[in-house]
Amino acid sequence: MGKFGRSTNPEKLQLDAILHYATTRVVPQQNMDEIKVSFDVLKNQTPCNFLVFGLGHDSQMWSSFNSRGNTLFLEEDPKWVETILKDAPFLHADTVKYRTKLSEAEELVEHYHKQPDCSAKKPFLRGNHGCKLALDMLPDEVYNTEWDLIMVDAPRGYFPEAPGRMAAIYSAAVMARNRKGKGVTHVFLHDVDRKVEKIYAELFLCRKYLVKRVGRLWHFEIPPASNVGNNFC
Repeated sequence: MGKFGRSTNPEKLQLDAILHYATTRVVPQQNMDEIKVSFDVLKNQTPCNFLVFGLGHDSQMWSSFNSRGNTLFLEEDPKWVETILKDAPFLHADTVKYRTKLSEAEELVEHYHKQPDCSAKKPFLRGNHGCKLALDMLPDEVYNTEWDLIMVDAPRGYFPEAPGRMAAIYSAAVMARNRKGKGVTHVFLHDVDRKVEKIYAELFLCRKYLVKRVGRLWHFEIPPASNVGNNFC
């Protein structure tokens, strides 16, 4: 699990992002309308703690929107991290290993219902080896930080052997429920046109917390568990 660069100069980060996007033909995966949903929240929240599942062509953009805050990217592929950071060494990123496969999505729902360590009553991630949906070996920074915004746009979820986003969605829900500070946790989930993303969103992020749908992006505002009881939804 490797840790990579971190920006120390907000102005330089923003200028580098402007130069990068002004001179490249490679565009972010999300379209303008989808990006604007998160951008509008970031404008009101920054500087904040922003956790992003995935590292890619949009990473400089997200970091520049929160240039005085803490933006951390979690990426499954170390080689891809090296590729992105060649052009943007100031990004703050960690590699993570997932222990699930997309092909297991259905049986993992059954596992969630049967496994006490997955329960919403006292959900936890660090060292939670019993619940296969819990990301139990993330960097300490993830567990020690209260995230204001969480973007789930990874890991890969488009072929059976890929990790799928089941664990990322579940873990984002746990982080949001465990919030101790004021207010809600904003969770953004991309690619909800796919079956697994939609099922897991409705199971853990909840329709009642869904505040906006634009294209393939859903925006949830999830209150801490102390305000809503012992169930995810």
